[in-house]
Parts: sequence; structure tokens; C-alpha cells
Amino acid sequence: MEYKYTRVVDLRVTGDHSLWLKFNDGFSREIDFLPALKGNLYKPLRQPEYFKQVKLNEEVGIIEWPNEADFNSDTLHDWPQYEEAFRNWRPMES
Repeated sequence: MEYKYTRVVDLRVTGDHSLWLKFNDGFSREIDFLPALKGNLYKPLRQPEYFKQVKLNEEVGIIEWPNEADFNSDTLHDWPQYEEAFRNWRPMES
């Protein structure tokens, strides 16, 4: 069985904390990331101007920010399966 790696191939900022993403299989979705922006790594992304600094890393097909925050492309593709876990996650702050 061959595994096909999911990659983000295009993105657009659609709101203060939302992105439209297109994947290498042609599927696309819009995600509101605000509920997932918790913990030391993701907290800076709560600032809309910082969130909008998102870039597509074309080499590996993920989205990332200047502070090295990123999201797995498979998770983004199948976001509804993971969204509740992100909403309920409580990070241990230092």
C-alpha cells in the first residue's frame, strides 16, 4: 500500500485568525485557528498582525510562522477530526 503525503499547496488569509487552505489532492477548507492558539508557541498568533505573517513552506507543504509555530498538513486536511481536541487542550504554561 502506498501512502500519499498530504501537502498544503496554497493559502489565503481570510480573517484575523482564519485561513483558506488548498491541498495537493485538490481538497480545500477554511479554518478558524483561534481556538487552537494556546500555549507559549501559539499564543503570539492570537495577535492578528502576527497571525497574518503565515507562510507556506513549499519544501515540506506545511504552513508556518516566524516563531517556528506550524501545523501538520494531515491535521489541517482532516481538521474536523482534531478540532475538538484543540478546543479542549489546556497547555501547561511555564
